[in-house]
Amino acid sequence: MREGNARFQANLKVNRNLLEQVNITADGQYPFAVILSCIDSRTSAELIFDQGLGDIFSVRVAGNVLNDDILGSMEFACKLAGSKLIVVLGHSACGAVKGAVDGVRLGKLTGLLHKIQPAVELAMKSGELPSDDFVQRVAEKNVEHVVREVREKSPVLDAMITEGQVGIVGAMYSVQWGTIEFQDMFCGHVG
Repeated sequence: MREGNARFQANLKVNRNLLEQVNITADGQYPFAVILSCIDSRTSAELIFDQGLGDIFSVRVAGNVLNDDILGSMEFACKLAGSKLIVVLGHSACGAVKGAVDGVRLGKLTGLLHKIQPAVELAMKSGELPSDDFVQRVAEKNVEHVVREVREKSPVLDAMITEGQVGIVGAMYSVQWGTIEFQDMFCGHVG
């Protein structure tokens, strides 16, 4: 994943024959990772990690929050399709996080932003005052929170992580620089 992002930053993408990848994956898929990221148009996991067709499962939702459907998708990816890594990817300048910090209320978005409130509370406990830096800190806390939630809410994934069958890591993407910083909370190991 790190090497793919380094290629992306250097504009040195792997030369892929996408039609060949379509043919290779026609009978099955074996993505090595499942990535939960935000729907932000600047954060396409396949692009920023320089991955091709069939390489990763990409789950996208505003604010990279978790729900039962996403957890079920992650369980499928890891338990049935053989993915060995879960990445929870947040990003700088996240509109969903800013909306949660600002208390935005708008239809179904209200419930989604409510899922980010634990991260807002965690950032407030650290004594930070609301600012642009505060929004960044909430985005980071949100990634940490979602990594913990994956383990707490999915006995299937927690067991796989505990047994070292799957790894899980949080990461932050900079929309300004195209860089990805992995958090130091890697749980389990890739066996």
